[in-house]
Amino acid sequence: MLKGPEGKCIFGTVKVGEKGQIVIPKEAREMFGIKPGDLLLLLGDEKQGIAIVKNEIFMQFAQYILNAPLCGEKEEEE
Repeated sequence: MLKGPEGKCIFGTVKVGEKGQIVIPKEAREMFGIKPGDLLLLLGDEKQGIAIVKNEIFMQFAQYILNAPLCGEKEEEE
């Protein structure tokens, strides 16, 4: 693994198998807490490539966006 600035890493290369499967390197699984049975979301951009995100992290982000106040709206006081 090569570490770059601001938490950026290169984990190495992976080979795509006959069924289109890849193995996520151990260091990447440990760093991101990926365990057997975890649900991962695969995102793609034709120009920038593929990103893999833990589904629960993405859903938390989506929920935050859906609950965010609109621009100029005041949050309710508790």
